[in-house]
Amino acid sequence: MTAIAFIGLGNMGGPMAANLVKAMHAVAAFDLSREALARAREAGCAAASSIVEAVKDADVVMTMLPAGKHVRAAYAGDDGVFAHARKGALLIDSSTIDVETARSCIAEARKRGFDMLDAPVSGGVGGAAAGTLTFMVGGSVEAFDRAKPILQAMGKNIFHAGGPGNGQAAKIANNMLLGITMIGTCEAFNLAERLGLDAQTFFNIASTASGQSWSMTSYCPAPGPVPTAPSNREYKPGFSAAMMLKDMRLAQEAAHAAKAATPLGAQAEALYALMEAAGKDSLDFSGVMKLIRGDL
Repeated sequence: MTAIAFIGLGNMGGPMAANLVKAMHAVAAFDLSREALARAREAGCAAASSIVEAVKDADVVMTMLPAGKHVRAAYAGDDGVFAHARKGALLIDSSTIDVETARSCIAEARKRGFDMLDAPVSGGVGGAAAGTLTFMVGGSVEAFDRAKPILQAMGKNIFHAGGPGNGQAAKIANNMLLGITMIGTCEAFNLAERLGLDAQTFFNIASTASGQSWSMTSYCPAPGPVPTAPSNREYKPGFSAAMMLKDMRLAQEAAHAAKAATPLGAQAEALYALMEAAGKDSLDFSGVMKLIRGDL
């Protein structure tokens, strides 16, 4: 049994902490939300009143927070992880944030004598609940080896992406690709419909042809062909358009910094920004189908 502090118990962090408990780890959980803390307590976590209380006896500290500024505050603040975690604790940040923040936090952790990893995830809320997430991990090989048994309690695929920040790089590039392919899939289904093909017929053909993609076969944005897809639940989110827009913006920031050409990424960001402007970014990101169809 490992003593783990888990900070950030939202839609992803809450189920992840619960899976650590199921794997027989002792989890001290903290979140600013009383409701989130109550759910964590019901799942078997010990509810901490602060970051300081959560991390004081932890062998491993995990964070799942909304943005880079929250990660910096949680780790580097006077009441943060760096100041109060026990000597030798392993630090794992699973937030999706900008690469520079990830690298600067890991560099500061190293100065203070901690091993730290950036370990963002893919798989959505369903994967968090089922314990089938994919972890993309940046940091030293030694820290990765320490972390792997912990991550395996929450995920099915654990990849070492390379040095500090490379987990974020992999996540940002992957989600940019997902955002682009989802828009392309929406355009294809819309065109097929306008040309007289129903969604099921087009799906039957394209899903076995060269246009096949995960966005089509697992998460089809057209209602009908994939019963489990959000398109069949009024686009109730598994992964919201707001979250996709956040990741598309991170990708564009990284692309500008790296001087990498991403014209399709820029266009995809603009389309998800239109969903935000229309007040529809609480829909699933596949709800961009409504924008393509002119239904927003």
